[in-house]
Amino acid sequence: MRIDDGGRLAPDQVASADVTVVLGALGTSAGGLTSDEAARRLAAGGGNDLPAPRGRGVLAEAVTQVVNRFALLLLAGAGLTFLTYLLARPRNPANLELAVGILAVVALNAAIGFAQEHAAERTAEALQGMVARTARVLRDGRLIEADAAGLVVGDVIDLAAGDAVAADCRILASHGLALDMATLTGESEPVRRTVDPPPAGTPPTEARNCAFLGTSVAAGAGRAVVTATGTDTEFGRIYRLTSAQRPEASPLQRQITHMANWVASGAVTCGLVVFGLRLATGNPAVTSFVFALAVMVALVPEGLPATLSVSLSVAVRRMAERHALVKRLSAVEALGSTTVICTDKTGTLTEARMTVEVVVVSGRPCPVPRAAARAPLAGAEAAEVLRVAGLCCDARLVAPTGGGPPEILGDTTEGAILVAAAAAGVDLAAAGARTPRVAEFPFDSERMCMSTVHRLDAGVAVHAKGALHAVLDRCARARWEGRTVPLDAVLRQRIEQEHDELAARPLRLLAVATATRRTTPTEQDEAESDLVFLGLIGMDDPPRPEVAPAVAACHRAGIRIIVVTGDFPLTAIGTARRVGIIGAGPCRTVVGRELDAMDAAALGAVLDGDDPIVFARVLPEHKLRIVLALEERGEVVAVTGDGANDAPALKRASVGIAMGRGGTDVARAAAVMVLLDDSFASIAAAVTLGRAVYQNVRHLLVYIFSHNLAELAPILVAAAVGFPLVPITALQVLLIDLGSDVLPGLALGTERPEPGTMDRRPRPPSEHLFSLAVLRRLLFLGALESAAAVGAFFWKIQGSGVPWDRLTPDTPVYRQAITMTMGAIMVGQLANSFTVRSDTEGVVALGLLSNRPLVLAGAANLAVALAVTYVPLLQRMFHTAALSLADWAVLVGFAGVLLAADEVRKAVGAAWTGRRAGAGAAV
Repeated sequence: MRIDDGGRLAPDQVASADVTVVLGALGTSAGGLTSDEAARRLAAGGGNDLPAPRGRGVLAEAVTQVVNRFALLLLAGAGLTFLTYLLARPRNPANLELAVGILAVVALNAAIGFAQEHAAERTAEALQGMVARTARVLRDGRLIEADAAGLVVGDVIDLAAGDAVAADCRILASHGLALDMATLTGESEPVRRTVDPPPAGTPPTEARNCAFLGTSVAAGAGRAVVTATGTDTEFGRIYRLTSAQRPEASPLQRQITHMANWVASGAVTCGLVVFGLRLATGNPAVTSFVFALAVMVALVPEGLPATLSVSLSVAVRRMAERHALVKRLSAVEALGSTTVICTDKTGTLTEARMTVEVVVVSGRPCPVPRAAARAPLAGAEAAEVLRVAGLCCDARLVAPTGGGPPEILGDTTEGAILVAAAAAGVDLAAAGARTPRVAEFPFDSERMCMSTVHRLDAGVAVHAKGALHAVLDRCARARWEGRTVPLDAVLRQRIEQEHDELAARPLRLLAVATATRRTTPTEQDEAESDLVFLGLIGMDDPPRPEVAPAVAACHRAGIRIIVVTGDFPLTAIGTARRVGIIGAGPCRTVVGRELDAMDAAALGAVLDGDDPIVFARVLPEHKLRIVLALEERGEVVAVTGDGANDAPALKRASVGIAMGRGGTDVARAAAVMVLLDDSFASIAAAVTLGRAVYQNVRHLLVYIFSHNLAELAPILVAAAVGFPLVPITALQVLLIDLGSDVLPGLALGTERPEPGTMDRRPRPPSEHLFSLAVLRRLLFLGALESAAAVGAFFWKIQGSGVPWDRLTPDTPVYRQAITMTMGAIMVGQLANSFTVRSDTEGVVALGLLSNRPLVLAGAANLAVALAVTYVPLLQRMFHTAALSLADWAVLVGFAGVLLAADEVRKAVGAAWTGRRAGAGAAV
């Protein structure tokens, strides 16, 4: 017997060893431990709990908002400005105002980012919440109620229906004990427990003589010895695996980081160059620094972080309207970049509503009437199949209050059989009264069938139902054409062929068999032997009607869809064909045992193939391996899941998507998106909105950086021609960036998806935000705004006739000139905001009022410009002066030129694209 370093049995030895050997290795007995020994082991090995999650504190989360490149650059500028204020003699209050203004911008961005992103990580908390809190344990020979956290290896505990299993255990005694394993393995059916060792090579979680932390007792009672506690349990292994997965940065996050590094480096470099040139030409260090600081501030898009965060929040609200709850903002754009969706079948592609469609007897399918029809089946043999199957069910039908269809208590598959039997006129209540149940052998995931024993006038009847291969292996004869005949190889092949044809429709199929015995069998093997095969029951889980259009939209968008399910392969393939995931061509199917046998290269070869793929009969933990293999190939993966064992894959994937209705708390906590309706169509809708976010971010970047160029151009021109003063102050730049960036930027973030959004292939994750098309448009609009800003400033200066060497910061014409510079940029941005909304559609085609928030933002932008120009307090703060109507006419004229020029550019581009498309069609 091998024991690990902590004195615990190795997992692969717990199930296979004899009970006496296990007890001896654990240093215990069937009577449990003494209190003193339990206390000693608790002190030495620690408690039976999962460690508290080590989440970031509020302060740490807040600090992360001010350590990005933009914020650090602004903080450095604020520090240098404040230092300049302290060292200069006399001190210039404008420098102090500028330092305070920069700090205010950083604080505003940090506050908005913190408010949008602050959400506690609940995965580990949800896992802890599933741990049992108390247990009935044998101590000093007495059964006591104890805190589950105090359990130690070697304790003996009692289990009863309704109990949560408090630790990993080896079963010592079982009296009809069955566990709900859904949280650990995803199995929906209770799994029977026994004291007998499983076959060699059985995985630990499938060993039927073991119980596991996080599961619960569905039926029966038993006694077990604790073999592992806390993080050493199978559930603890999931906890460790989930904790080890770090959320992947979204493509947008990586792009923003890259852009921030580039902009920060460029701003510092340009600032140093301007500072050096000004010093070299004999200008004072203080004024040279003011020039350099204005350059750096002009290049930094101060409003971008806040605008981006709130724009993503708008998309989150829209996704919630489409039944997709997004928990992390970065996931919004990651959805738009998705290249592969790994989806479940039941409940996601289908309605998870079983309905019996057909009963197959003697090779003939007999359609089953709908519940409302109440019509008899064609033939007594088909009715007999439903009678036997109905008696072999534990579910019940309950008449709802207020009328309507009956409610199903218990397994939905069994409920579908009961509904079908009632619709076909089979009186199960009367049949049950004539042949009362005297014993049962519950469904077992290894045996894949269940059976019940019923009293007859002479002897008993055994009724069995389950997977075809499991039932046929227990049958020696078959009911065929009204006679009982031997089940030879030819007949077996015919039954299997009929099964496979129906499974491909796709239908879920159960085989039904029966037999009579003289005495009541006491063992399952005795009961389920020498059975007579009666027929098949075919059930349909219809696809959701909205799924097929959503699948078609994903295919048009170039998104690959892979089905990953625990269902039967032919059923999974049939469903995938019905919703359009798989066409009429070939399909590669990989079952769980094949996946286990594959190394990384073999799995990679499957994923790299051109044929559609269905992974069937897989465990939830297989998803993590599939996700990792896809991401190693550069894919952006969205994966669905609902069980606790799905948590590692959900957390590791670019976009983890949990089921809101049928999922576990663990899955919902690990995922970044929760489907409130569990439907695949909601994923497709979210992808559309995610793509729109990326489009809007690009439009936002063009909008912001085009006026950043306009802020920089006057400063560089002034430095080049030797103008002694800055043509726009750093404080004015901050005002423009906040006034012209934030509100219009937010409005641009609310733009709806453009037509054809889902007709384009996913953008490569390596593609830069500043693509060639974005740079061309940015430079085009930026050049127009720059010309307007430079022209407005020097038009005012030159028109005054005042020599440059006589200008001071307080000269009225200079203050009017820098006000003209600021006004040209702000009015130009108003025109820019309307034309930048689309890459191809003109302003008129889009509709001037189609984005009402943008109209309101433009009005607010003009109000700010007017207030800064005419309100005395703001004039003193921002060093501005009142402008005449002629001045405003010039500024509006500049904006009109920009708007008209971009409209011409769009028209020329559309004509050129049309000619190329026509030429391609002709060829």
